[in-house]
Amino acid sequence: MDEQTNDIAHELALLHTLSGTEFIRQLKAISNRNEFHLLTGEDDIFTVGGETDNDFPFLLNAARKAVSHGYRVFILPNPKGTRTADFIFERKGVYKLFDLKTITGKASAGTRLKESIGQTNHVVLNMAVDYDPRLLAKNIQSYFESNQEAREVLILKGSKFLSVSRRFVEGADYIKMFIKRYLR
Repeated sequence: MDEQTNDIAHELALLHTLSGTEFIRQLKAISNRNEFHLLTGEDDIFTVGGETDNDFPFLLNAARKAVSHGYRVFILPNPKGTRTADFIFERKGVYKLFDLKTITGKASAGTRLKESIGQTNHVVLNMAVDYDPRLLAKNIQSYFESNQEAREVLILKGSKFLSVSRRFVEGADYIKMFIKRYLR
């Protein structure tokens, strides 16, 4: 195997060209790379370094929440020149690629969701502020409408873990049902 095909940045870039079982196989291969190590003092959080990066505390916060809900989390590197997601989440043999958007502004979720288009079809919104549930529901709905590849928005709010799928958004009474679940 030559150096380029063994490079993790190259492996991450390949994800943009794959779909279906090949995509999942690539996620598994990346998560099994020797560069990943268990983060000191953490359970089920793996990294390849980057603990001194400015956004690492946000990544670690979200990873800890995911672990508390049964996931193993692989924090991905951010190689120069490649748009990559932030995490691989694995639970019960199911692998998903997620991009993290930490929401710190009271009307920023829609903008942050749009930023993730082209990186992955699964987004984690880590809610660091109180956010109007109706506005958030509409932001998520707009995201699914503008991104036909989108599959899931995972919302982390305190200890709450709320998965919003395209099917849920397209269902009857979505806004009302979302608000109920979000405020529960």
